[in-house]
Amino acid sequence: MSAASAPSLPTDLAGLRELIGRESERLTPRMRDAARYTIEHPNDIALNPVATVAEIAQIAPAAFIRMAKALGFGGYSELQRLLREPLQYAAKPTFRERIRHFGGEQPLDRPDDPAEVLRAFSRANIVSLEHLQDNAASLPLRQAITLIENARIVHVLGLRRSYAVAAYLAYALNRVGRPAVQITGIGGAIAEQASTVSADDLLIAVSFPPYAADTLQVCEQVRAGGARRLAITDAVLSPVARNADLVLEVDDAKLLGFRSLTSAMSLAQTLAVGLAFSKRQKRKGRTPNGRAAALPSADLHEVDC
Repeated sequence: MSAASAPSLPTDLAGLRELIGRESERLTPRMRDAARYTIEHPNDIALNPVATVAEIAQIAPAAFIRMAKALGFGGYSELQRLLREPLQYAAKPTFRERIRHFGGEQPLDRPDDPAEVLRAFSRANIVSLEHLQDNAASLPLRQAITLIENARIVHVLGLRRSYAVAAYLAYALNRVGRPAVQITGIGGAIAEQASTVSADDLLIAVSFPPYAADTLQVCEQVRAGGARRLAITDAVLSPVARNADLVLEVDDAKLLGFRSLTSAMSLAQTLAVGLAFSKRQKRKGRTPNGRAAALPSADLHEVDC
């Protein structure tokens, strides 16, 4: 994509993430690595020359330069200017910087003390939830709820550490009256289970690094069958996000090799409760002042998730 033929360049980080998501298929693997580092560490790009960033990221400088040009920028410096401007007004460090600050990427001082381990994981979970809260307005939550509402059946898939999120989401959706089936792959029959997904259905695929190969296989399988897909994953460059109809990005902190599930679970709760309120609003209409009424106690079973 040449600079001349490219659409207008993004003006902020959110626009850059969208652009990278759209163009990811056209990037080489090394350029995708550079793009992923850029959206995960925008301040590193904004404040450092390409040689310094390349050394920190362990990615060749040429990958950053070619990635910037492939996205329509004149070069690394133009991409850097885009990311540097918001720093003039920034009041909070980035999510990654906050994780580094509290030690989420460092060993514990006293790993033999269970109380210290609990405090460390609590701090990691708090940072994850603060990050989710700060980015709530940018998540396409209404669109996700609409996808779920319009599906004949919702199929939910998450393996390995994502299994708990998928199991809870399938349970919660059923609790609010939305037929949902969890694809588990028990007995090695994951392809057979996925074959029941019809073109009128929705697949919600939950996956985080390292992405489960079976999840990616099912995503391709249901895509070939014409079903819509909602991806819950850590980045627009995630292989689970590729060709998805909608992507919800959620990234939990990692400590001692374990990633938190706090933010992903909160997102699952939000989808279920949001669906319950959407259904009730359509059923009963809105209050005279245009605001949705609170659920009466008789309806609380709908959101007892």
